[in-house]
Amino acid sequence: MSRSYTISAGPLFLRIVLWLLAFVTIIPFLLLLLTSIKSKADVLQGAFALPAYPHFENYVDAWNAGHFNIYFWNSIIVVIPVVAASVFLGLLTGFAFAYLSFPLRRTLFAILTLGMMVPAEAFIIPLYYEMRYLGLINTYAALIVPQIAMSIPFSTIFLASAMQQLPEEVLEAAVLDGAGRFYILRKIVIPLMVPAMSTLALFLFIWTWNEFLIPFILVNDDAYRTLPLGMLFFQGRYTVNTPVLTAGAVIVIAPLILTYLVFQRRFIAGLTAGATK
Repeated sequence: MSRSYTISAGPLFLRIVLWLLAFVTIIPFLLLLLTSIKSKADVLQGAFALPAYPHFENYVDAWNAGHFNIYFWNSIIVVIPVVAASVFLGLLTGFAFAYLSFPLRRTLFAILTLGMMVPAEAFIIPLYYEMRYLGLINTYAALIVPQIAMSIPFSTIFLASAMQQLPEEVLEAAVLDGAGRFYILRKIVIPLMVPAMSTLALFLFIWTWNEFLIPFILVNDDAYRTLPLGMLFFQGRYTVNTPVLTAGAVIVIAPLILTYLVFQRRFIAGLTAGATK
């Protein structure tokens, strides 16, 4: 009897712990949403106090006064090419490192790994002078090209590792049938890599959307600022108006949360792909 109780109590305890962790994680976002629909007077009543009625006009004020309409579309313009190009190039280089043999293969792979460890702060000054020399300061190219270059090492390593988990029998059968490299990549590898590619795209979307240092250094024109950078200047103007400020913060993080909720199944499938090879 005691043994069965122990077995059933274990999963129950684990569920309780997971629910507590989920609650601790979600409560700050709920407070952020609650504050964003309050008035200034409601804020003074306490963090958990409910407003008399929701003040959705805070979002309108943040969107218009904070120029979030410009910052939002700038973020979209930057994120889409960065994610698309990084996944595509990572797919090609990952295929090469996973299946092809070429000189200095291990050395180049080690260089890519080291590239992931170099923080942007280490090369941001030379990058600024390079972009200025090329005349790309205050352009979308200054925001897109460096972030693609920063994403390629991780994309290559991530997809190469995922490709090595694919069933070898399928690839060997294609080679025996005389299939070429591009046919194998296009018809066999890519369909099997959709979960991993979706996971990678989600990672890159989050990182690119949240990128702050590169836009802060390479862009000083308000017409090219992205949401995280725009939030910094918006905070300086609306520090005393907490509801409008939190409404702006919700606008910044809402696309990230919605994207994750929509693609969470593919994200989990990509993380677990190859675990039961």
